[in-house]
Amino acid sequence: MSVSSKFSENYYALLGLSASASALEIRRAYREMSKIYHPDTTKLPQDEAKEKFQQLKEAYNTLNDPMQRQLYDQRQRSALVRHQVYRGNSVSGQQRYSSAYIDATDRPLSTGEVVALLLMALTLVGCLLLAVAIGLTRGEAAFQPPPVPTITPAVEESIPDFQSNVNLPANIKYYWG
Repeated sequence: MSVSSKFSENYYALLGLSASASALEIRRAYREMSKIYHPDTTKLPQDEAKEKFQQLKEAYNTLNDPMQRQLYDQRQRSALVRHQVYRGNSVSGQQRYSSAYIDATDRPLSTGEVVALLLMALTLVGCLLLAVAIGLTRGEAAFQPPPVPTITPAVEESIPDFQSNVNLPANIKYYWG
């Protein structure tokens, strides 16, 4: 396998990184590798140095842009799956691909998410315990409607009679009796 075909295989390998490398690690690796393979500073033949440096630039430009990197990672994964299927290997669900872009369902919960879930569970349990406590202390009274207030005779006597206190024309009194 020639050096150039090895370099063109994988951008991460070209830069000496893993697929989970951060943007800062990619930038540092590119800077170090470009010092080695830059046509003006290398001891390699000019044509070979240009080719390797061009591959380095292509790898850096792809991996430095988050959208291009995500597309590159997806192409790499699909190529790996096709290769395994072609070889007859089954692709198991347990096989994991390292990447800087992890699907939300594949990652562990953060501490804040665990605390939020714990608080929600405690709130739910507290509400259930409160409902049971109210049911036990109040019994059937908790499920009965509140009594409707009634007017007692003493209150009726204190309310003035509207007909007796108002002087109305005769035709209006006719309707009231």
